[in-house]
Amino acid sequence: MQTLRLLTQTMTPSAVKTEPFLTIENVSKVYPTPRGPYTVLEGVNLTVQEGEFICVIGHSGCGKSTLLNMVSGFAHPTGGSVRVGGKTITEPGPDRMVVFQNYALLPWLTALENVYLAVDAVYPQKPEGEKRAIAKDHLAMVGLTEAMDKKPPQISGGMKQRVSIARALAIRPEVLILDEPFGALDAITKEELQEELLQIWNDHRCTVLMITHDIDEALFLADRLVMMTNGPQAKIGEILTIPFPRPRDRDRIMEDPEYYKLRNDALDFLYNRFAHDDAA
Repeated sequence: MQTLRLLTQTMTPSAVKTEPFLTIENVSKVYPTPRGPYTVLEGVNLTVQEGEFICVIGHSGCGKSTLLNMVSGFAHPTGGSVRVGGKTITEPGPDRMVVFQNYALLPWLTALENVYLAVDAVYPQKPEGEKRAIAKDHLAMVGLTEAMDKKPPQISGGMKQRVSIARALAIRPEVLILDEPFGALDAITKEELQEELLQIWNDHRCTVLMITHDIDEALFLADRLVMMTNGPQAKIGEILTIPFPRPRDRDRIMEDPEYYKLRNDALDFLYNRFAHDDAA
């Protein structure tokens, strides 16, 4: 009976790890300037569950990129802490991969070689053939089988972004960080890549943090929309929970009255309650 009692105790919900997967706790970021300290972020608190898709929106200068740079490990908080899986982030790592708006591809390498480079850096012990197979599989995942031997100057912006997404996913990160990945693309390409990103996320369910300036994009992609107040001393002003079931259909969502309520709430936050100083 004693053994059974101990076994039961270890299986109770209270014994299960309860800390959120990603924790941003009372984070501030202060930069020194000739005029004195400049506080970009102050008192930022956010918890993210494993597998959540979070979009972050706010006016320029509100610290969105700074916040995500602290999750990636490229920047460090002046105060507070950022933790993934209970461990404080102190440096970049392959468990957190970033996709930039400007693609960050090496122009002298082919699409396949750009993806292979990341796989080789993270898994140097794997056989050559296996690493190439991983790179090819992930380019196929984003529809670039026919373009894998082309170099970045030979392909379109949308294809370059597909390569950068394939490169990020090829190393199986726990957190995928997207810094306005579709901001420079035309509307049709942007919608196509949004659909592809959702499909990939549905298949793999890594945790996603994505900066966007596009409310409609956020409402289509995210589980929650994090809205930042204006800088300096920016913080999280409000968080909208996006209730639409998955998998999502863009046309069906846009027919839902709740979509326009959420959209109006976000617009009100950004352009009334926290209108930017230079907004018309």
